[in-house]
Amino acid sequence: MLRLFRPPRWIDWVYPSCTWRFVVSDNTVFLTFDDGPHPDITPFVLEQLVKFNMKATFFCVGENMVRYPELVNAILEQGHRIGNHTMRHTKGTSVTNEEYLQSVQDFDRNFQTGLFRPPYGKMRVSQRRQMKQRFRIIMWSWLSYDYDTTVSVQTILKRAGKIKKGDIIVLHDNPKITERQKELLPLFLQLLQQKNLKSAVIPFSVSDV
Repeated sequence: MLRLFRPPRWIDWVYPSCTWRFVVSDNTVFLTFDDGPHPDITPFVLEQLVKFNMKATFFCVGENMVRYPELVNAILEQGHRIGNHTMRHTKGTSVTNEEYLQSVQDFDRNFQTGLFRPPYGKMRVSQRRQMKQRFRIIMWSWLSYDYDTTVSVQTILKRAGKIKKGDIIVLHDNPKITERQKELLPLFLQLLQQKNLKSAVIPFSVSDV
């Protein structure tokens, strides 16, 4: 099966209401972690980010934030940022617009942020129209496939050699891939460092880039 680590450039024009990458003047990339927080993996991720002096944006599932508030505090205390990934990791194309909006709003009631990423990267046009009124919708320009065990760590690292400044990178702090992430992440961050790339949090607005 073909794996698109990098979506085609024309996707920026097809979905202009979404942010796929940033134009930056320095060697900044934007690390993001989806699906957490969880005590099995998020503390390790935070430890590695400190070790390599990287900042990241965590697109959290609201239910996990309620369950593990100490991890939410740890993320923020270390200077990272949090984005809305819905309350229940809700897939937009599998529920009604009302159910989707409810999951987003339930998150919003517990933690307010100007950033949103749709779980699975999927939502209907009508849902996207609603989301862009409230959030900056963050997609990605480089998908790690850290969740896909058919893609080896070595393959991911090889393809990561093509990462460049301005890229929005998707990783996961999902407990289902704890052991795999513990193998991948230190090597991945080391590679970025060797490429003289640094990571920053996703800005809330264009003027903050």
